This record gives sequence, C-alpha cells and structure tokens, in this order.
Amino acid sequence: MIIVLKPGCSDAQIQHVIDRIEELGFTPHVSRGAARTIIGVIGSDEMKLESQPLQAIDGVERVVPILKPYKLASREFNHEADSVVEVKNVRIGGGHLGMIAGPCAIESEERLMKIAAAVREAGANILRGGAFKPRTSPYSFQGLGEEGLRILRRVGDRHGMPVVTEVMDPRQVDLVNQYTDMFQIGARNMQNFDLLKEVGKCRRPVLLKRGMSATVKDLLMSAEYVMAQGNLKVVLCERGVRSFEDSTRNMMDISAVPNCKGLSHLPIIVDPSHATGRPDLIPAMSLAGIAAGADGVHIEVHDCPEEALSDGPQALLPVRYAQLMDQIRKLAELMNKSIDVAEEVAV
Repeated sequence: MIIVLKPGCSDAQIQHVIDRIEELGFTPHVSRGAARTIIGVIGSDEMKLESQPLQAIDGVERVVPILKPYKLASREFNHEADSVVEVKNVRIGGGHLGMIAGPCAIESEERLMKIAAAVREAGANILRGGAFKPRTSPYSFQGLGEEGLRILRRVGDRHGMPVVTEVMDPRQVDLVNQYTDMFQIGARNMQNFDLLKEVGKCRRPVLLKRGMSATVKDLLMSAEYVMAQGNLKVVLCERGVRSFEDSTRNMMDISAVPNCKGLSHLPIIVDPSHATGRPDLIPAMSLAGIAAGADGVHIEVHDCPEEALSDGPQALLPVRYAQLMDQIRKLAELMNKSIDVAEEVAV
C-alpha cells in the first residue's frame, strides 16, 4: 500500500502517519520527492490495512493499494517517477547512462591500470573487476580476493572512477563494503536471499543481475529483498537467460528492458558480454539495449583477451570499445540521454 501525503505536509504529520503504521504492525518506507512525500507500507496482510481509515489521518491525500508482490520495486511506490541511483558522482537512471567497463577478473594492478585508462578515455564512467570469481569449475581461476579489492580501489581512485565488484557470500559483505562503491550480485546469486538481505542492510548501491532461468517477476522480487532492508539503491541488469539456442552463451532478452520499465521505477542496464559471449555481437546488442530504454551498458574489456584468466573470449578490445562508445553517445543524444563523465584526477 502507498500513502500519498498532501503537498507541504509537516514533519509532525509525516511522523504521525509513520507511528500509526507501526502501531498496526507494518513497516513504513518514506520517499521524499521534490513536490510531495509518499510512504510505502510493507506487510503481508494488506486486507487489514484496507480496513483502516488511513485517509482520515491529517496530511494524507490518498491511499493507493498495491496488488503486486514486489511493493517497493513497483512503479506505484515511486509515484511513477524513474528512480536515479547515484554511484559516487555517476548517475544511473532518469536519462543518465551508467557505462560500466573493465575486465572480468582483476589479474594484476599493472593490467587493470592499463585497461582502466583505456575505458575511461573511451567514456566509461564506472570501473568493474572481479576479486571473487564464481566459476563453473573449481579448478578455474577464483580471483585474487582481498588483494584484488585493494587493487581495484587504487586503480579506481587513480582514474577518478567509482568501482563495482561482485560479492558472493553474506560473510564477504563487510569486507567488500570497505573497498567498493557498488555491490554486484551475480546471476548465480540472484536468489541467494541471505546475501540480498545483507547488502540490503548497507546503503551502498547494488547491481542486481538477472538469474539464468529467472523471470522478470523473479528479478523484481529479488530487488524487493534488498529494498525491504532499507536500501532502495538497486540497479537491475539483464544479462541473458538460458534457452535452447547454442550459438550464443545465453539469450539476451531485450524485452526485459521495457518490461521492467513498465513494472518498476528501478533503473535497468544490459550486459551483452555475458548475454552473448561473443565480441562480434556485443556492439549490436549494446545499441539495441539503449534503443529499448536501458539505463546503461555493462561490457567486459581486456587489452589481451587471449591472456585473460577469466572470460577472455567474450571481452572487447579497448579500441573496439572506444568505437562502440562513439556509437552509443550518438544514440544517447537522439534519445535525450546523457553519460556522466568520470572525475578529473591529477596526473
């Protein structure tokens, strides 16, 4: 349920509504906009709420029931406005594109520094790199762990770029939180509900990837787990789902972008690297994602893919990434969208 307050509602009136909601055994989530404040009411027994004369409370303009199981992630909660998630100085959503780029895995400081310089020059505004790698084979490279996190932080600071990295386990949240600007929840962990709750207790932005066999509703319900803990800064990511087609790594569901846009106020980006697994398809699918309304693109970039310790075959070379960014900027201009630039840093 959503309680819409009247314009100019006082802090005392807002607090009275909050107190009444809590008295009834529900959890209030306050969202303050430029024009008015709304309060999302979370609980399992919406019928009990509907029997209460909440609209009679001083300062309440109207009460709107929400039938969707994802209350906070639903578009009704945010009064139909698109949410904008800020990752340090970079905005994602509301006409702002988050351009995330970097290698699949952090391999060394020298290599990451070189790749970061290239993607930043091309126009990327968030640096990615995995310190903990969930691999299909236990014998594959598993990442550098905390040393990788330290490298990512130093390189990000050197190039004025916020950083995002994957967290795989609830026990890693505190450690990763020390180094990153944005948590990434990978496809394999989209329904790791204990992990979702832990990152929800933080106030750091979360990049939530769609699971390999997850529906759009499943994705939004996972976002709800994060948001129900108080962290509303969630960015969805379409990274392809399983299908019978074997010429690509996964099947990129372009329809998920406008679908999520219609159902939720949360930003959504696309990851054509994992969706296709093929560098020759990444440019076309990146542009298709932006054309469909995506709020950014997540691309793996490596300066020497044949030497990559993880997912080299699906990485773009820096020169090809720069060419693609030129195309994305032109498309973004046509769609009245902008790309925040990375911070200026002293040489």
